[in-house]
Amino acid sequence: MQSYDVIIIGAGHNGLVCAAYLLKAGFSVLLLEKRSIPGGAATTEELMPDEAPGFQFNRCAIDHEFIHLGPVVEELELEKYGLEYIYCDPVVFCPHPDGRYFLGHRSVEKTCAGIAQFSSRDAEKYADFIDFWQRLLKSIIPVFNAPPKSVIDILGNYDIKKLKDLFSILGAPNKTLDLIRTLLTSAEDSLNEYFDSEFLKAPLARLAAEMGAPPSQKNLSIGAIMMAMRHDPGMARPKGGTGALVKALVNLVQSLGGQILTDQSVEKILVDDGRAVGVRVKGGTEYRASHGVISNIDAKRVFLHLIDEPDVKDADPCLKERLERRIVNNNETILKIDCALSEPLRFEHHNHQDQYLIGSVLIADSVRQVEIAHSEPTVGKIPDADPSMYVVMPTMLDPSMAPEGKHTLWIEFFAPYQIAGAEGTGLNGTGWTDELKNKVADRVLDKLADYAPNLKQAMIARQVESPAELGERLGAFKGNYYHIDMTLEQMIFFRPLPELANYKTPIKGLFLTGAGTHPGGSISGMPGRNCARVFIHEQRPITQMLKDAGESLKSTASSVFGVS
Repeated sequence: MQSYDVIIIGAGHNGLVCAAYLLKAGFSVLLLEKRSIPGGAATTEELMPDEAPGFQFNRCAIDHEFIHLGPVVEELELEKYGLEYIYCDPVVFCPHPDGRYFLGHRSVEKTCAGIAQFSSRDAEKYADFIDFWQRLLKSIIPVFNAPPKSVIDILGNYDIKKLKDLFSILGAPNKTLDLIRTLLTSAEDSLNEYFDSEFLKAPLARLAAEMGAPPSQKNLSIGAIMMAMRHDPGMARPKGGTGALVKALVNLVQSLGGQILTDQSVEKILVDDGRAVGVRVKGGTEYRASHGVISNIDAKRVFLHLIDEPDVKDADPCLKERLERRIVNNNETILKIDCALSEPLRFEHHNHQDQYLIGSVLIADSVRQVEIAHSEPTVGKIPDADPSMYVVMPTMLDPSMAPEGKHTLWIEFFAPYQIAGAEGTGLNGTGWTDELKNKVADRVLDKLADYAPNLKQAMIARQVESPAELGERLGAFKGNYYHIDMTLEQMIFFRPLPELANYKTPIKGLFLTGAGTHPGGSISGMPGRNCARVFIHEQRPITQMLKDAGESLKSTASSVFGVS
């Protein structure tokens, strides 16, 4: 039986980040990945080798913003292991049915100039809108980059500039109350407060809904911050696709002596006298962990599927029921379409320029269309009567991902995991069949072709992945790529539950990381880094506490006195 200091379940990017920090701290680490390649939702693969050889596709994650809000890339020196980021500019293009369009550049000023072609008032208000959300973003970044219950870590992340940003949005009591009111409202309410024009509000609503909820959902106005991040720190993609980030992390982990085993589906976490001591994989092989087990998969699957019920009950008699009934998922997930094209899209009715295709292309005709796109899946309906979608042509920025002169197309269409009235049919009883997913994809592509008429003639091949297939591939509960919804009551020290929010669990030696932990989904590496800090502190409490305090004092001194 093989033994390691730490076993990590799942080799997604957060698991790999966590492993890298633990290896640097001197622990031996084994990562077990159920798929044949590491990466989880951050892979780049040749999906159609027969119909479209040489075309590389991002299976899920594509546009990276959150990772540039933290220190993971710099601390782990990932450039040395092959990672190269390419920044997008423009960052967003959204054509409107009446011929107007929103073109978002990395520069706020340049973006405002474009908006001013259609509305001088909205151009002026856009600068105010972005300024507010960027100040809020910079003031809360220190919370993202620390375990949510670690006061020392959080305070150590603040410097004078971040404190100024924090106080600028708090200020007097009425200003603080106004901020709280803003956070308790919806992204749609926030957009209506600032803007008049539908051509501007619709794409901003579509980006806000990337949080996984309709723009009208109360307590989720924070979704409006998604556009602000595209200005600063900016939106980038790894050269070679999202999988290049994973490749760099794998190179780093292996160079430090870490082991990564693929095709290893963990079936059980072994618990002995209230402590996690290892895992058993499909086929019966067991691996032992002398210091602990870290799960990169969500808490529901960990405690409801991988641990014997008596062991869960002994650790916390209420935990099973709280996981089953307290955690909320709204049935919304993704139908993914990947296409190989012989030529780039052309938006002939919107003053087409190739630069439009560098960033994200949003088909968001109105806020109402976006609302339907995100509310209908909740009740099991497929919102394909008038599809809204998120489209990327990665090869316009990075030609290395396709044969010369050819292009790839990435389309994200929100759809229900469980189709109403189709329970018990299709894949895993969700109602999704090959016939249905292709029928929906046809309607999505027809809508895109209304804007880019050359789409159909440029099509070489396509692959459609239904929500049920995506959930099965990722091992995501009900296809939720964020593990659990990113709503306010399930964030920070509520994620996934208050008693599990600091990456530790009631079972000794068992820790959680990944999208289902603070600060949540997307490509950031923050859950992996934060979990590693908690784990190391648990193993070496005095040493780590002194180190954390020293780093905090050093950061404060550097900020206040310019001492380094």
